[in-house]
Amino acid sequence: VSKLQADTGQLREEGNKCFKSGDYDAALSCYTQALNLSSEKKDQGVLHRNRAACYLKLEDYLKAELDASKAIALEMDSGDVKALFRRSQALEKLGRPDQAFLDVQRCTVLEPKNKLFQELLRKLGVQIQEKVRVQNSTDAKVEQMFEILLNPEEKDTEKQQKAAQNLIILAREDAGAERIFRNDGVRLLQRLLETRKSEMILAALRTLVGLCCGHQTRTAAILNMMGVEKLCAVMGSDSEQVSLAACNVLQVMFDSLREGMKKEVRGKEEAVVLDSSRELRSMVYHLLEMLAKPEILGPGRDSALNLLIKNVPRKSLRDPNNSLTLGVIDQGLKKILTVGGTVSEIPRSLSVTENTRMSTSVLLSKLYDDLKCDSERENFHKLCEEHVRELFEQGPDGKLQAIQTVSCLLQGPSDVGNRALELSGIMESVISLCSSEREIDQLVAVEALIHAAGKAKRASFITANGVTLLKDTYKKNENDKIRIRALVGLCKLGSAGGTDFSMKQFAEGSTLKLAKQCRKWICNEAIHSSTRRWAVEGLAYLTFDADVKEEFVEDAPAMEAMFELAKSEDKTVLFAVASTLVNCTNSYDKEELDPQMVELAKYAKQHIPEEHPKDKKKFVVKRIRKLLEAGVVSALSCMMKKESPALTDPCKELLSRVFLALVDKPEDRGMVVAQGGGKQFINLEGQWKKQCVSQHHTGKWAALTLGHRSYYRSHMYEVVRPLTSLLHVSCTALQNFEALMALTNLAGISERLRLKIIKEKALPNIENYMFEDHEMIRVAATECMCNMVLSQQVQDLFLAEGNDRLKLLVLYSGEEDEKLRRAASGTLAMLTSLQPKICSKIPKVTMHWLEILQALVLSSVQELQHRGVVVVMNMVNADREAAAQLMESEMLEILSVLAKEMGDVKLGPVAMAARECLTKAVEYGLIKPNMDQE
Repeated sequence: VSKLQADTGQLREEGNKCFKSGDYDAALSCYTQALNLSSEKKDQGVLHRNRAACYLKLEDYLKAELDASKAIALEMDSGDVKALFRRSQALEKLGRPDQAFLDVQRCTVLEPKNKLFQELLRKLGVQIQEKVRVQNSTDAKVEQMFEILLNPEEKDTEKQQKAAQNLIILAREDAGAERIFRNDGVRLLQRLLETRKSEMILAALRTLVGLCCGHQTRTAAILNMMGVEKLCAVMGSDSEQVSLAACNVLQVMFDSLREGMKKEVRGKEEAVVLDSSRELRSMVYHLLEMLAKPEILGPGRDSALNLLIKNVPRKSLRDPNNSLTLGVIDQGLKKILTVGGTVSEIPRSLSVTENTRMSTSVLLSKLYDDLKCDSERENFHKLCEEHVRELFEQGPDGKLQAIQTVSCLLQGPSDVGNRALELSGIMESVISLCSSEREIDQLVAVEALIHAAGKAKRASFITANGVTLLKDTYKKNENDKIRIRALVGLCKLGSAGGTDFSMKQFAEGSTLKLAKQCRKWICNEAIHSSTRRWAVEGLAYLTFDADVKEEFVEDAPAMEAMFELAKSEDKTVLFAVASTLVNCTNSYDKEELDPQMVELAKYAKQHIPEEHPKDKKKFVVKRIRKLLEAGVVSALSCMMKKESPALTDPCKELLSRVFLALVDKPEDRGMVVAQGGGKQFINLEGQWKKQCVSQHHTGKWAALTLGHRSYYRSHMYEVVRPLTSLLHVSCTALQNFEALMALTNLAGISERLRLKIIKEKALPNIENYMFEDHEMIRVAATECMCNMVLSQQVQDLFLAEGNDRLKLLVLYSGEEDEKLRRAASGTLAMLTSLQPKICSKIPKVTMHWLEILQALVLSSVQELQHRGVVVVMNMVNADREAAAQLMESEMLEILSVLAKEMGDVKLGPVAMAARECLTKAVEYGLIKPNMDQE
C-alpha cells in the first residue's frame, strides 16, 4: 500500500510540474495514472480537481465539469472551493450560467472576500438576465410566427414566407427547437398541416425535421401527440414536394428513435433512455396499412416502400434481432405483394408509378435476405404461394395479377419466384395470355416470360420452347410495346454464352440484327420511355458480343438516347444502362485461365471459353474514349444523384466498375473530373460488399488528379477512409501502391488531412508497407511517411524510446535503390529539422550512420546530396557531441570542399548548408576558421 501511495504522490507531483510548464496533456496523463492507483478518497478528490483544471485548459468543458463534480462529491461537506470554481467555469462555457451562478455563489459564501468570485458572480448575473431576455424574446417570436402563419386574414404572402423560413431556421438549433416544442408548437404545426396550403404544409414539415433530428424523447413525444397516420396521410398527398417532405420527416423520426439523443449523458436527470421499439413498430405498421389504401396516390405509396426498405431489414447481419422483418412478413407481406401485383389497367386498381414494382421487388428481396433460418424462409414461401393461389382463383383479372406478382418475385427474391412459377396453372396461363386479344394480357405474359427465361431453373418449357414462342410474338405481333418485350426475351436467351466467343446461341449476324432493332427503338422518341427502356434491357444482354459493342459506340444518337433515359425519372432503367456500360468497357470480372488447365481441358475435350478478337485492350480503350465523348460521365452523375430503391448494391457495383474503367488512362481522368464525375464516385464508396471496386477507383483517381484542386477542396476528406481500406492484405499490390500514392498527396496538403489519416488508423499500415518486399510499394510508403512526419503526433512516435523507426530511415538512406534513398533521406531531413532531439539519436541507431551520411553527401545526384547535407547541418546545430563526431571524421574535408562551391548555381544550396555546418563547428570550438578566406 505504501508503495502505491508513493507512486501516486510521485505521479501527482510530476503532473503538477507538467501543468506549470504548460504541458497539459502530459499532466492529464499523470493524474489519470495516479487515479488508477489511488484508493484514498482524499487523494482521488485532489486528482479529479487537478484533472478538471487540465480539461479546462484543453477546452474539454464536459469532462472538466464531470471531474469537478466528482471532486465535490468526494468532499463530504461540499467545501471544495477550487472544485466548485472550476465546475462553474466549465458550466459557463457550456452555456449554463444559471448552474454556474449557484457554484460561484457557494464559493463566495466560503470565501466572502475573494474578489475573483465576486466579479464572476456579477458577470454570471448579467449573463442569466440576458439569457432570460433572449428566451422571452424567442418565445414571443415563436408565438408571433405561428400567429402570422395561422391567421386566415393575413394577406401579406411575403410576410408569411418570411415567418415560415424563420420558424424552420429556429428549429435547426436545439435551443430553438426546444422553445418551439415547449410553446405548444406541435399542436400549432398540426394546424399548419391542416391548412391545405402547400407552402404552409412544407413549412410545418421542415420545422418538424428540426424538432425531431437527433432527439429521441422529443421525437417520441411528437409521434404520440400527432400520430403516425397523420404524417402518412400527408405523405399520400398529390403534391410530390409535400410527399417527399413528409417522407423525410418520417425518416428523421426513424433515425432519431434508433440512435437516441446525440448529446452526451451527464447526470441522472439526463440518463433516461427510452425503449423506442413500440414507436418504431407503430410507424412500420402504419406504413404497411398505407400500402393497401386505395386513396393513396402512387408517389406516396413509393415513399412508403422506400421507408420500409431503409428501416426494416437489419443494417448488419451481425445484429441478431430481425424481429422487425418477421413482423412485417406476418402483418404486411400480402399487402406488399398486392402492390407488386398491381396492374393499372384493371378497374379499381391501386395507384402506382413506373418505379413502384421495382421498389416492391427490392423490398421483397431485402426482407427475404434478412431471414435467418430455413423455417423463416419456408414461411415466406408459403405466404407468397398462398397469395398467388388466392389471386389465381379470382377470374381473368385475378390470374393477370397473380402472374404480375410472380414477375415481381422473380425480379426480387428469385428463389421464391421460381417456386411460385411451378404452381399449377401459372405457366399454362402465361402461354395462353401471350395469344390473348387484350394488350395488357400480352404485356404481362411476355414480361413474365422474360423474367422466367433467366431464373426459372426448373421450368423446362422455357428452356425448350421459349425462343420459338418469343420469335412468333416478335414477328407476328403488330404492337411495338409487345414486340420490344419479346425482343428482350430473345436477347436474354441469345446471350446465354456471356462473353464466350465460341458459344453462339443464334445464327451468325442475328445478334447484330437484334441490337440494331434495339438501337432503333431507343432513338424513337415517339415511343414512351417506359417502353424504350426495354430496348436498353435488350442491349444489356446483347453487348456481351463485342461486335454489338463496337456498333453501339459508333452509334452516337443511340448512346445519347440511352443516356437521356438514364437521366429520366424512370429509375427502373438504371441496372440495364449500368450493365450495358460494364459490357462496353469490359469492366466485368475476367478469370485468367491457367495454361496448364487449358491444355488439360483440351486433352479431356472440355469446352474452353474464347475471347472475342474485338475485346482486346486496344478496342476497349477506343470504346471508352467514344463513351466519354458522348457524355457518359454526365449520365452516370445523374444516375447517382437521386436516391432510389432501383439503385441497389449490385447496381452501384456496376457503376463503380464503369467509373474505374473510365479513369484507367491518366489522360482521361481530367475529362471525367471536369464533367462532374468527382462527387459521384465518392458516393459509391463502401456500397459494394467487397468494396474493392469503388475503393480501388478512389485510389486510382485520388493518386493522379491532385491538379484538380476544385475536386479536392470539396471531397479530399471523404476519400481518406476508402483509401485507408485499400491498405490491406486482401487488396492487390496495385491497389496498395495507388492508395499510398494518394495518401502521400493528401498528407502534403494540410495538417487536418494528416490528422484525418491518423484518425482512420492508417499509420500502422503505412509503416508495415515500408517493410514490403515490392520495391515500388516500399518507396510509396516511405514517401507517404515523409509527408506524415509533418504532424506532431508522428514525430512523437519517432522520439519514443524502444522502437526502430529512426533506424529504418537511416538504413534506407544507404540503400542502392535511388528512389528509396531519396524518400528516406527526405524524411530524415524533415524530422531532424522539426525535432532537434532526433539528431542526437541518429549515432545510436546503427554503427553505419556516418558511412551512410558520407555516401549521401558525396552522391552524384544533387537532390540526395542536398538532403544529406541538410541532415548533417541539423545534427551539427542540434547536438555538440554529434557535431564533434562528424568533425573528427572525413565529413570535415567533404564539407570544406562543398563550402567552396558558392559560385555554382546548382550547388548553391548545398554549399550554403555546408558553410553553416562549418560555422557552427567553429562556434563550438571544434575547428578553427580559415584566416585566409572570409
